Amino acid sequence: MTRQLLPIAALLAGSGLLFFAGGLNALLLPLRGTEEGFSPFSLGLLGSGWAIGFVAGCLVVSKLVARVGHIRSFSVMAALASLAVLASLLLLTPYAWIPLRAVSGFCFAGAAMIVESWLNERVDKKSRGSVFGVYQMVNLSASTAGQLILTLGDTRGYLFFVVAAMVYILSLVPTAVSSSRAPQPLVATKLDIKELWSNSPVAVVSVLLMGASNSSFGTLGAVYASQIGLSVGLIALFVALPVLASAILQVPIGAVSDRIDRRLVLIAMGIIGVTADLLFIFATGSSQWMQISFAVLFGVAIFTMYPLAVAHANDHAPPEGYVRTSGGLLLLFGLGSMAGPLSAGLAMGAVGPQGLFVVTLVTHLAVILYAGYRMTRRAAVPVEERASFVSTPTARNTTPQTSALLAGEDETSAQSQKVGEPAAGKSDQPAP
Repeated sequence: MTRQLLPIAALLAGSGLLFFAGGLNALLLPLRGTEEGFSPFSLGLLGSGWAIGFVAGCLVVSKLVARVGHIRSFSVMAALASLAVLASLLLLTPYAWIPLRAVSGFCFAGAAMIVESWLNERVDKKSRGSVFGVYQMVNLSASTAGQLILTLGDTRGYLFFVVAAMVYILSLVPTAVSSSRAPQPLVATKLDIKELWSNSPVAVVSVLLMGASNSSFGTLGAVYASQIGLSVGLIALFVALPVLASAILQVPIGAVSDRIDRRLVLIAMGIIGVTADLLFIFATGSSQWMQISFAVLFGVAIFTMYPLAVAHANDHAPPEGYVRTSGGLLLLFGLGSMAGPLSAGLAMGAVGPQGLFVVTLVTHLAVILYAGYRMTRRAAVPVEERASFVSTPTARNTTPQTSALLAGEDETSAQSQKVGEPAAGKSDQPAP
């Protein structure tokens, strides 16, 4: 394993620095915005701005790389991301922060895609799964460390803005000094709603709704925690522990979905999400640690539903369509992410902190009802014909290149169990 990781150590280091700065910046802004008196609505728009920039990055950066190369493009992404953080410190107003957050989303998507394309080029199919696992671990650890570092100082000063900007710049050093040859061009992605709907209406609806739910919590979870009186240290745990818990439980939950109808597992996760929503809404007098336990329950639900939906879509996709399907669903998730924080911000302004979970409650109920309805309209794919469930990072930080990294050069490794003719009665089109 060490022999496989040494050639890509520089790339992993660059990715870790990128995710450290991204995690720090993502938590710092809502905390500082709350201290500056920004409304929940304006803070929600930060999440919408990030989603707009992230989707634009997924669509545009591949063209930039084709023109000027990977190293130059990565340097541009790191420099602009650093400038966006520093400008946020100089311009303490939501009118500036919203477009600057879009710049951050654009740069983060582009930089992550470049790193992942490099990894894709440097690993072979035999070691791809283990390398991807290490890549996930590095990114998750770095992002969590970036959030937890906020407990070491005062978010009302300039320190953490400068640290985030410095780390963004540092992230370009490993790739800049790398002696490895540049990889092939990045995967280009487009959103084909008709094709996605033909493969899996459940995935389309679920991913769109989960984009709204997950981004609402990702953007405004810290604001909710601040408004109910949690300290900065507990706010960091409130945001980080749900992601960590879901990362641990994705594998067993995915294994269950490989054996039974994935829609049943999706519904079960939706029910867990609804339970957490109701606890947040009605158990308002709970202790601080109980609130954190609610968040862990919430995270286990919402951060496992996206990979379940993607796996269900790939069960119905053609064997060569893994990257196209996963990339299209990611862009659809981004569309939901634009609307979710906006709606949650309005709800929090209208009814208080619990408004965040009123919005997520609606999305989770909608997923449950629609998945249940589709189970009456289309049979589950036989177990022997399914694609294997693949544990994926939080969709907010996933790029189309992640799908290419998982799939491999021939785009079939994730479909290795899906060979041969379709089962009798299975149709590429949804039942009427």
